Amino acid sequence: MRDIDEKQKAAVQKERHPTSFLPEPAPRDVFCPLISVDDHVLEPPDIFSKRVPASLRDAVPYIEYMPDGLPIWTIEDTRLGITTGNGSSGRPIAEWNNEAQKYEDFRVGVWDPTARLADMDLNGVWASVLFPSTIWGFAGTRFVRMQNKEAGLHSLRAYNDWMIEEWTAAAPDRYIPSQCAWLGDPTVAAAEVRRNAERGFKAISFMENPEGLGLPSLYTDYWDPFFIACADTETVINLHVGSRGSVTVPSEASPKEVSLALFPVNSMAALVDWIYSRVPLRFPTIRIAMSEGGVSWVPMIIERLARVHRQLGASVTWYATDPSPVDVLHRNFWFASIEDPSAFQLLDLIGEDKVMVETDYPHSDSSWPDSQALIRSSLEHLPPSTVRKICYGNASRLYRHPVPPADFFSLPEVEAQVVA
Repeated sequence: MRDIDEKQKAAVQKERHPTSFLPEPAPRDVFCPLISVDDHVLEPPDIFSKRVPASLRDAVPYIEYMPDGLPIWTIEDTRLGITTGNGSSGRPIAEWNNEAQKYEDFRVGVWDPTARLADMDLNGVWASVLFPSTIWGFAGTRFVRMQNKEAGLHSLRAYNDWMIEEWTAAAPDRYIPSQCAWLGDPTVAAAEVRRNAERGFKAISFMENPEGLGLPSLYTDYWDPFFIACADTETVINLHVGSRGSVTVPSEASPKEVSLALFPVNSMAALVDWIYSRVPLRFPTIRIAMSEGGVSWVPMIIERLARVHRQLGASVTWYATDPSPVDVLHRNFWFASIEDPSAFQLLDLIGEDKVMVETDYPHSDSSWPDSQALIRSSLEHLPPSTVRKICYGNASRLYRHPVPPADFFSLPEVEAQVVA
């Protein structure tokens, strides 16, 4: 076992608070089946070691166990515990303390794909788009940050292999796999996109802003091979909040609640930047999903884009022959909602074909196990056809995944009319 420096050792060996679980929830009444477009997994200890060449097994990430059995990921010179935030669902809020945990300190559905299905069922979730845990970064940024680039690339490939061959394979009709991009080389990334499209991947996690890792800007043509591959294979680009490696924090003194409240600001900035980078103009069929960014802010950004566009004569990036930025927004972007009651009063502005739902299981932002009640409270004023679009239809079309079968849930008469 590699040595752990004293500061890291103190962090993982400090006295841990007791672990407890909330009472097991009963199945919820189903208002409408959901395709959740943002959920997360917790990766197993052997995800890399059994999938890379023998010559690299000592170079890829692996888990070390502390004397008390606490698992610690060793990633070259970095040591990371698996914190509570990777599996808050089912734990009392008072225990969301971001301490390192053992696998048994989480609900089994956090790390086991078969048990996850039961947690989806009781919450009325038909299918789920899957993202990594916080350990690897929501766009797999941890892999490109490894000093040994060969080991980083093989680790990235091993991660994607595990996602499609083990987790998704447990229930291919219920899981929509989203791969991580190799951020170290856009040509290699493009080849991986094409290879993985043939294996059944429908989406890929990418960074809101590559400059966050010191990588080339969206405003260059550096990433074009990757974007071409995504467009050619209809691979959806997921831009998850925080995928650039950080989130908006206005002040050094800002508590965690400030960054959580400002999550949508990250997606607002990313959306406008992607539009003005002209990526959707150069690749007009590209499809981009703003993951965990919310929806209520979209009408305001539409107004701002329209106002900026009225100053077209002063622009050095946008031309009179281009579609308007608002048209680009409506054509190329989709939005995900956990809780956006005001957004569902403004669908005429946003577009009812571009809004999807997510549960963010098992993170602290998750609506599990009460997603159905939350969705009902926001959507019950809408026509059933619109409810179906938002709950599963839009996601089904975007990610090319089957809609829930008619007999998936045993529904009361009123709910059956919504789903029919």
